[in-house]
Amino acid sequence: MGDPRAFLSVPREKEPDRPVEARVHDFREVALPLEADALTAQASRCMDCGVPFCHRGCPLGNLIPEWNDHVYRGRWDDAARALHETNNFPEITGRVCPAPCEASCVLNLVDAPVAIKAVERAIADHVRASGFAPRPPAHRGGRRVAVVGSGPAGLAAAQELTRFGHDVTVWERDDRLGGLLRYGIPDFKLDKRVLDERLDQLRAEGVVFRTGVTIGADLELGELRRDFDAVILCAGARKARALEVPGNDLDGVCFAMDFLTQQNRRIAGDILPSGQDILATGKDVVVIGGGDTGSDCVGTAVRQGAKSVLQLELMPKPALTRVPENPWPEWPLVLRTSTSQEEGGARRDWAVSTRAFTGGGGKLQGLSLVRVELRSGRVHELPGTEWNLPCDLALLAMGFVGAESALLGSAGLRAGVRGNVETDERGATHVPGVFAAGDVSRGQSLVVWAIADGRRVARAVHATLEAGARVA
Repeated sequence: MGDPRAFLSVPREKEPDRPVEARVHDFREVALPLEADALTAQASRCMDCGVPFCHRGCPLGNLIPEWNDHVYRGRWDDAARALHETNNFPEITGRVCPAPCEASCVLNLVDAPVAIKAVERAIADHVRASGFAPRPPAHRGGRRVAVVGSGPAGLAAAQELTRFGHDVTVWERDDRLGGLLRYGIPDFKLDKRVLDERLDQLRAEGVVFRTGVTIGADLELGELRRDFDAVILCAGARKARALEVPGNDLDGVCFAMDFLTQQNRRIAGDILPSGQDILATGKDVVVIGGGDTGSDCVGTAVRQGAKSVLQLELMPKPALTRVPENPWPEWPLVLRTSTSQEEGGARRDWAVSTRAFTGGGGKLQGLSLVRVELRSGRVHELPGTEWNLPCDLALLAMGFVGAESALLGSAGLRAGVRGNVETDERGATHVPGVFAAGDVSRGQSLVVWAIADGRRVARAVHATLEAGARVA
């Protein structure tokens, strides 16, 4: 594959980023594409390694060595066909995926993996340049499938089932399609025009979209079961983790997703209700949570003109390199710095617990904090390390704790131990004809896992419908 010796002479090169001093003043995408010659060189680094461990890291089982070889040899259309064989939306994963494939690349043994993500995005953007050609089925069998939720799992399931020849309707509670792709990921990571282009393709293939409908409130799950031959729940795991400490009801303590959603709506041209703005402008901002959502809050707060930004993490600071207990090809548990964390002097601190939010007149004014350490898997406060910190806006970015209760209760769906919809290995729930895919069943995870799950459950639904009678 590629040039089997190029990895010895061609150094790793990732996509360049726009300069900090320019990008912090807008919400345009930060990452820039590699030049054509650089892409060819990076693709050439893909070794003929016999067992490509990149497949182990990628939930989609992407044909990475194959499309790297096509790019190296200038066969871009062949590369696109190989890429789309396993991934419905590579233009999205090429932008927002943390690239577990690169973590499993054999060259990551020396911390210099092939720039798989950059090549993936370049192939996808090659297709985008001429438009996503619709692939409607040659024949439709008359079976009707309802998909609840238009995030990556729902869209992947809808596209696969439509191409299998089923009539698919996607139900979305928000006013626009995309789920957290639309409202949870900032535009500086994913320009929403990229999402809209793919939605246009799905419409042309025959997918019907219904927005502004909440299943379990506006429309009962039982009604979908009556009107459709099968139902797939792809509603995500959007129940945010709260911080149950004194003062968490003060004005200024907000969930990260509310903050990010508002900014995405502003960029889309929405006018928010008066008095409900969550803005970081001129404020001391503290982001509680060290993951990707917290990082997105940091970048958004910087762009809104925050006075200061601090990101806190409960866990200890990760190591700079792999520890023996975390060998390749496992996901490396090492310190990472996102593009948002590079910007505007935003600070990070680890092993910090929030004891309380403090304020006056109902408004947040500060945080009461304490240092902690991890012993035997439990967090312990360190006496004498308490301190107070000024804060006007605290953003809770501590992840999610499962599917929302309204959905679970709408048809007596069973919840697993993590608060998600319980399914079998096919994605089927205990309610006949009702399946679940993505975060709603597996818990909060990556976009690439959601796409893989949507594809997997779509195949199970198709097989079930082909095998016999109506299942709902």
